[in-house]
Amino acid sequence: MIVFSSLQIRRGVRVLLDNATATINPGQKVGLVGKNGCGKSTLLSLLKNEISADGGSMTFPGNWQLAWVNQETPALPQPAIDYVIDGDREYRQLEAALQQANERNDGHAIATVHGKLDAIDAWTIRSRAASLLHGLGFSNEQLERPVSDFSAAGVCALTSPRR
Repeated sequence: MIVFSSLQIRRGVRVLLDNATATINPGQKVGLVGKNGCGKSTLLSLLKNEISADGGSMTFPGNWQLAWVNQETPALPQPAIDYVIDGDREYRQLEAALQQANERNDGHAIATVHGKLDAIDAWTIRSRAASLLHGLGFSNEQLERPVSDFSAAGVCALTSPRR
């Protein structure tokens, strides 16, 4: 479970959360509702380890994954399918490690990275991303269109599969 205990978060001199306590149990779905500037995004930034609390504590199970939809998505020239694949950070990190190992001509590192890529079924990532996008109603033609071509709703749909 996620536990916030006596949490305090400030932005400048403004106190957003003061002595806040909450528990989120496995399987529980939570929505954050409030006025602009009340701290909803700040609390999510804390969960994503982008910021630290000014006081209190947060417990987040190490084996849990956090998923979110960004409030704003930049208008990118990259194809929609690549944008979705970019959401798999582990794959992209391994891809970069493989490129570096190849540039160094390091056979041992290349073999190690290939083993890790095998473990995450990396060789099917493009077809899995396409299948996921087809399930969301995207056509084959749309998979290769730049993210910047999509409406706000289309970008939201593209963002939803990203981890």
